[in-house]
Amino acid sequence: MTRIGALYAVLAYTAWGIVPLYWKLFGQIPALEILSHRIIWSMVFLTVLLVLQQRGAELRQLARDPKTLSALLMTTVLISFNWGLFIYSITINQVVEASLGYYINPLVSVLLGSVFLKERLNRGQTIAVVLAAVGVANFVRNFGQIPWIAIGLAGSFALYGFLRKLIPVTPLVGLTVETGLATPAALIFVEYLASQGTGHLGINGWLTALFVGCGVVTSFPLLWFNNAAKRLRLSTLGFFQYLAPSLQLLLGVFLYHEPFTLTHTVTFTLIWTALVIYSVTSLRTGQVAT
Repeated sequence: MTRIGALYAVLAYTAWGIVPLYWKLFGQIPALEILSHRIIWSMVFLTVLLVLQQRGAELRQLARDPKTLSALLMTTVLISFNWGLFIYSITINQVVEASLGYYINPLVSVLLGSVFLKERLNRGQTIAVVLAAVGVANFVRNFGQIPWIAIGLAGSFALYGFLRKLIPVTPLVGLTVETGLATPAALIFVEYLASQGTGHLGINGWLTALFVGCGVVTSFPLLWFNNAAKRLRLSTLGFFQYLAPSLQLLLGVFLYHEPFTLTHTVTFTLIWTALVIYSVTSLRTGQVAT
């Protein structure tokens, strides 16, 4: 059971780590158009999965719960923003900064728990959060700009995860509802592009296949993650989450030749040190933010 869970975790985080390869295939197509198709085709794919798993009853029950739907509307905005910002970061050659965001993400989750749930930070967690903050401050000091992509990705995904933990809905059904809530806006935008003659759907078979494939690229890693979460302890699963940003960092530096300066080295070293302290502390206490 544990070996199968570990395999699912490796599959999920590896897929998330190498997904920049997929978004790069779209070339100069605007990130907002790619995001719209990601939402639309994810909705199609997830709906098919729900039907195959005969979970329509859960969906109908959720549709009669306006309070939960309102909460999911907030998470819809957050995950849509996160997806869009990540795609945008790839299209403007900022894979390294995107990886930085997902390294920071678990520490932001810990901070959110401290602020909103009044969870007390232990000494190790406090040191980890401070080191991460120093790392970001070093980036700002030397580059003269805030790493807004990294902070935006970390903040939006951490807040998304925080809210989803508070909403009584299963991951698959919840994501299906979220994509369903975002689909009307995505369809309107795609239709607008088509009416203006600037849309790329249907231009050729390759691009159309890429757009449709967005649903598979989005949904399969989520299913693998859900299967891993069922079989592994959170403290074990938490260690796999660093696989994704590590692969993204390697892609950014060695495949796409993005700059990795002394400032990057110092910032990443501070954050890696923070994550080691955080991970050791989490292992001892049996708590990992995911």
